[in-house]
Amino acid sequence: MPKLGMEPIRRASLIKATIAEIGHAGTLEVTVSRIAKRAGMSSALAHHYFGSKEALFLAAMRHVLTLYGAEVRGALAAADGPEARARAVIRASFSPANFRREVVAAWLNFYVLAQTRPEARRLLTVYQRRLLSNLSHALRPLLGGGAGPAAQGLAALIDGVYLHAALGAAAPDGAAAARQAEAYLTAMLERRA
Repeated sequence: MPKLGMEPIRRASLIKATIAEIGHAGTLEVTVSRIAKRAGMSSALAHHYFGSKEALFLAAMRHVLTLYGAEVRGALAAADGPEARARAVIRASFSPANFRREVVAAWLNFYVLAQTRPEARRLLTVYQRRLLSNLSHALRPLLGGGAGPAAQGLAALIDGVYLHAALGAAAPDGAAAARQAEAYLTAMLERRA
């Protein structure tokens, strides 16, 4: 009989292994057996906890989104003023925890899965709405009615940088990505002034 309290530990281990395997393979074409092996357990146990590879991947993306959300909230809490809030969202999007090879690969595959799976689409929609809301809220005092389109442009740039990182051969460079997005923000604010 398993020890009490092992389920959360095993689930977390499987989620981390899922992200690592997708990052290694660059695709969702990984098996539950490979994920379980990386996590140090049997594929039967992985199926017991999650039921399917898709459910395991969705749990991994919920984990990624939870970590991202916590980082954004922390960055926003420390930001002083509207421009600093917008820059905080950008920097959190490209932080070392959020913009590393395996997480970038998971995002790319998440976008693909969202085209055919309603649960993945729902999670993606929640992420997109929160990103737009955070950016719009930060930009509204600076750009007034132009905050919405500016937020959409920044969100598209953030997602596009992830796409380029997923398809590129070089390791993701979060600092360079943040500078690129912040330069776009600066250009928008200067045009408005």
